[in-house]
Amino acid sequence: MHSPIDTPVYAPVLAGWRIPAAIIGGSLLMALSGQIQIPFWPVPMTMQVCATFLLAGLAGGRLAAVMVATFLAEAAIGVPVLAGGSGGIAPLVGPTGGYLLGFLIAAFLAGEWIRRRPGGMVATVVPMLAGLVVIYALGCLWLAQFTGWSAVIPVGVAPFLLGDALKVLLAAAVTVALRRLRRAA
Repeated sequence: MHSPIDTPVYAPVLAGWRIPAAIIGGSLLMALSGQIQIPFWPVPMTMQVCATFLLAGLAGGRLAAVMVATFLAEAAIGVPVLAGGSGGIAPLVGPTGGYLLGFLIAAFLAGEWIRRRPGGMVATVVPMLAGLVVIYALGCLWLAQFTGWSAVIPVGVAPFLLGDALKVLLAAAVTVALRRLRRAA
């Protein structure tokens, strides 16, 4: 038997057409969060880390992964949903490709961890930080093809650490607050 905290925040209201609407809404959140950016090269700083973990915390791993996969599919067919309004295959196989794939895997892993072991702030932050490690690992593995190994950490991780830690804290705080609201309702 699952307690109310074990299920995604909005799971009880999802039925029929609402699941596809939630998937589209999640992909829209990913797209909008990519437009909030500080231009860096070769990887821009966006709010997509926050959006990824917000979806994971609120929707659970499977649904969050479908939302991120929908966002990536939209990008692949040319819809301008990526940072700076870009789309198409080129950005997906360019320097940011590993990070984009990392969003998908991190959403699933962190979301499932949070769904299966819900709790307060620490229990929500830890899976999100683990997901952030996945994003950085896949991003760096891919980015090294473009920058070389010696430049991966200075250009693909170091400039983002503080900001991404704050984004994880924000996503976790919103997730925990919405869980508490749901329990109170």
